Amino acid sequence: MLLLKAVYRVVVNNFLALAAAAVAAVLLRRPDELAARLRAVSSPLHAATAAVLAAGVARLVRARRARGVYLVEYGCFRPRPCYRAPFATCLEHAHLMPYLVDEESVAFAIRLLERSGLGDETCVPDAYHYMPPDRSLRASRDESELVIFSAVDDVFARSALTPADIDVLIVNCSIFTPTPVFADMVVNRYKLRAEVQNVNLSGMGCSAGLVSVGLAKNLLQVSPPGTNVLIVSTEILSSQYYVGTERAMLLPNCLFRMGAAAMILSNSPDHARFRLGRVVRTVTAARDSDYRCVFQEEDEQGNTGIRLSKDLATTAGHALKSNIAAFGPLVLPASEQLLVAISFLKRKLKQLSGHAGKVRLYRPDFRTAFEHFCIHAGGRGVIDEVQHGLGLSDDDVEASRMTLHRFGNTSSSSVLYELAYLEAKGRMKRGDRVWMISFGAGFDCNSVAWECVKPAPDADGPGSTASTATPSSSPKSPKTSKNDR
Repeated sequence: MLLLKAVYRVVVNNFLALAAAAVAAVLLRRPDELAARLRAVSSPLHAATAAVLAAGVARLVRARRARGVYLVEYGCFRPRPCYRAPFATCLEHAHLMPYLVDEESVAFAIRLLERSGLGDETCVPDAYHYMPPDRSLRASRDESELVIFSAVDDVFARSALTPADIDVLIVNCSIFTPTPVFADMVVNRYKLRAEVQNVNLSGMGCSAGLVSVGLAKNLLQVSPPGTNVLIVSTEILSSQYYVGTERAMLLPNCLFRMGAAAMILSNSPDHARFRLGRVVRTVTAARDSDYRCVFQEEDEQGNTGIRLSKDLATTAGHALKSNIAAFGPLVLPASEQLLVAISFLKRKLKQLSGHAGKVRLYRPDFRTAFEHFCIHAGGRGVIDEVQHGLGLSDDDVEASRMTLHRFGNTSSSSVLYELAYLEAKGRMKRGDRVWMISFGAGFDCNSVAWECVKPAPDADGPGSTASTATPSSSPKSPKTSKNDR
C-alpha cells in the first residue's frame, strides 16, 4: 500500500514532465522525419520571428514574476533565570493579594497552570514580581526596552547587516502602545536613517507577527533590489495584569509570558537563510462570536483585562479550516489536490443521486508539502486542535509544545521561538519547508510558508542548552523590594 501511494504521488506530481518525456521519445524514434520537417519550415524570416517572440515572452515572464523575498536572519529575546515564575511562586504571590483575587480564583488559576502545558522555566517581567504588580507606564517602558532591544541586538549580532542597512521598520505589539510608538523607540535607539519607513501595528493579537511578514512581502516586492526590512514582534505584559476575579479574564495572566523576536527580510538573496513562499491571511471578524473571542474590556468592578472565550480552540479550528481552503491549493502537491477533488466530486454526486449519508472529504496530508510545522503556542488546547485538524504526529508539533513549555505564550513572537527550537535541535536541512500558523484577535488565522536556503551555522538559540544566555543589552536584575515584595 505504501509503495502504491509513493508511485501514485511520483506519477501525478510529475505528470507534465513524464508527458514531455513521452512526446520526446516518440519524436526521437523518427529523427529523419523530424529533421525534414524542421528544414521545410526554416528560413531567415521564420528564425528571426521565433527569436523575437521568444525574447518578448521571456521579458514578459520576468516582468510579471514577483521579486523573491528572503529571511536574512532572526533573533529572539532570551530571559535570564531571575525572571522565572514557577508555579510555587505564582501560588505564593496569589495568596499575598487576597484583596485582589479570592481563594476560588486562586484555585482556578493554579488548576489552569497545571493543565496549560507551561513549565517552571517560563518568565514574566520585573513588574509581575512586585506585590501588588507594578502596572505603571514606566514599568511597561522598562519591559519594552528590555525585550525589544535584546531581540534586535541578537538579530544584528547574527547577521552581516547593520542598523544603517535597514530601509523599512515594522514593529507590532497588540495591547500596549505608548507615545512615541515602539517603531520610533527603535529608530532612536539604533539611530536608523532619517528616510527609513516605519510602521507600528497594534491590536492584532498573536497573529501580528505573520501579518507583519505579509506587509513586508508586499513592500519588498515593489522596492528596489537590496531593500531590507526589520520586523520586531512582541507583547508587553506589565500594564496588562488583570486584578479581578472573572475567570475568562484570568486566563491571560496564566498563559502569557514575556518575549520578543526580530527578523530581517530582504529582496536580495545575499546571505539569505530562508526564502519566503506563500502568505495567506483569513479574517473571520464578520461573525460576532469570532469577533468577541479575544476581547479587551472591563469587568463588573471596572478592572480592565482580556477576555478569552471558552470556545477559543473551536474558533481557531474553524478559522484554520477557512485558511486551509485558500492556502492548501497554493502549496499542496497535485497528488493531494487530486484526492481532495475526487472526494468532493463523490460527495456532490451522492447528494445529487439522493442517497442518504455523507461522504467525508479527504483530509490532505500536509506533510507532503512541509517537513516542519510552527504552530502558534497559544495554549495546549490550541495546539491539540491544530494537530487533530491537520492529522499531525506528536513529532510534528514538538516544537510548539516545547516552546509553550519553556517560554509560555509569547504572543506574536512564538513561531520564531519554535523555528529556533528546530534549528537548535539540528533538524533543519537545506531545502526543508516550514509552515508557520498563527491566530489572533479579530479573529485572524495566518499561514506563511518558508523554504530553508542555509541552515543555522550553530545551535546557539532559544532551544539550545545556552538558552538563558544574557543578551548584550540586558538591564540589571529585577529589584528585590517594592511595596513589600
